[in-house]
Amino acid sequence: MADWIDYRDFYHDEEYLLGVGERFRQTGEIEPADFYMILVWKANRAKNYHRNRLKDKAGNFQAAVSAIASQLFSTTDDKKRLEILLEKWGFALPSASAILTILYPANFTVYDYRVCKEVGRPCKSWLGWDEYEQFRKAVINNAPKDYCLRDKDRFLVGRSTRRDIERDCTA
Repeated sequence: MADWIDYRDFYHDEEYLLGVGERFRQTGEIEPADFYMILVWKANRAKNYHRNRLKDKAGNFQAAVSAIASQLFSTTDDKKRLEILLEKWGFALPSASAILTILYPANFTVYDYRVCKEVGRPCKSWLGWDEYEQFRKAVINNAPKDYCLRDKDRFLVGRSTRRDIERDCTA
């Protein structure tokens, strides 16, 4: 284990990962452990499925992460970035959008069933750019105007969680 790591950073996983995204936008590189942590952050239950699937595609997980990072960094087109993860690497929209949200939080938001419910849109895992863009606009329009895109997502997830809790505790 590296002695320079402050392991408290991992307690606030999203905050840590947004720092990973910032470093990625500067260098075009992402550590395999940090990419894996994005997968854990989005859907812990599917992390090994994705790791093994990526290993099969690229020979090993490290090579897959390196290729994904290079491909995403080399384009400035958001539609193309999403297509790389959906079409070339076989991610469903929820996982692809989570990866892109960490790497490009000003441009992407996590496609999540809770947020779909909050913005009144059907939730389907295999959508393309046009449907994702409609979802993103719905997120923007259904949260406080002065929030950044990442905070709009947090707001909607939080509201959904609170509504579920209120429903469940009165049942």
